[in-house]
Amino acid sequence: QRKADGGTDRSQEFLKYFGNLSGNMGDLSVSNMFESQTIFADHKDLIHDVAYDFYGERMATCSSDQYVKIWDSDGRGGWRLTGSWKAHHGSVWKVTWAHPEFGQVIATCSFDRTAAIWEEVGDTQSSGSEKGLRTWVKRSNLVDSRTSVTDVKFGPKHLGLLLVICSADGIIRIYEAPDVMNLAQWTLQHEIPTKVSISCLSWNPSLSRVNPPMLAVGSDEPNTSNAVASVQNDKGSLCNGKVFIYEYSEAQRRWTRTECLSSVVEPVNDLAFAPNLGRSFHLLAVATKDVRIIKIEPLPDTANASANGNSGVRFKTEVMAAFEEHYSCVWRVSWNVTGTLLASSGDDCCVRLWKMQYMNQWKCVAEFKSSGAAGG
Repeated sequence: QRKADGGTDRSQEFLKYFGNLSGNMGDLSVSNMFESQTIFADHKDLIHDVAYDFYGERMATCSSDQYVKIWDSDGRGGWRLTGSWKAHHGSVWKVTWAHPEFGQVIATCSFDRTAAIWEEVGDTQSSGSEKGLRTWVKRSNLVDSRTSVTDVKFGPKHLGLLLVICSADGIIRIYEAPDVMNLAQWTLQHEIPTKVSISCLSWNPSLSRVNPPMLAVGSDEPNTSNAVASVQNDKGSLCNGKVFIYEYSEAQRRWTRTECLSSVVEPVNDLAFAPNLGRSFHLLAVATKDVRIIKIEPLPDTANASANGNSGVRFKTEVMAAFEEHYSCVWRVSWNVTGTLLASSGDDCCVRLWKMQYMNQWKCVAEFKSSGAAGG
């Protein structure tokens, strides 16, 4: 089974950070901008994922104890537990929120080879150890995978209610709820074999009609002679990278691999596209042995080619920044809502915040160390 974020056994607690993200961070002291607090989550095993809802007012946590917990902001900087239940029969790797337009809905994935969709209902528990907690109902269980389901993400709202999952056997599956009022019914729209073990994925949130639906997927395949180096892309050329870009062709009605990022050759633990607010390019954060920010710029006159399903070089890629300050494996990366601030967490039990400064130089603007750090 996979290792948890931070690499510490003291996973009953996790760090929350917040602050004023406006203004010139380089001119302010870190202590004046951010506060941190420790929340005792009472999970019985390693916490693998923490996810905020669209408004940042709710959090979901999942753990190897097979439980999912829901936390609501109390409006005063604190968080209270409002939901807790056993979600799977194995370690729960990831949890994600749907857009609130579709209700209070989350999805989870697990070592038990399934992904599940959960919806909050209005009543609360009136007795037992869970008295006062709100009830979450399993609306659907996706059982197509034959191996551990390693990541799950809802698609951008403008694409409808889509859900993508990936598994250790290298298959990406995209589901759609044809009736958003009936979350018990999901249809498998696409099944994409990648021939490598897939550990994580990220939707490109771009709203531009110029950009077709796009997914980035990362592989944690170890560097062996039988690994990614032997994989061919859709153009027939060999690729030795661990990050792949897939785009949807409306003309062909299928997903095709349009790019392989050869600059990332180490196992990848997490990926995150930055929110695209008027950029002509995409930013992708990669968590591997370090933190990398990769610029993916569409080449001129390639948008129509992609829409028509034509092959060819689609993007110019460039590593804008690489940070080794964790001095250990990096497990998670996450952007703020404007795509200007990146958070990363690693085996050094630290959360670091990165921001682009003058002349496109990225700098660490804050660092938070968990009380579960080595020696604690």
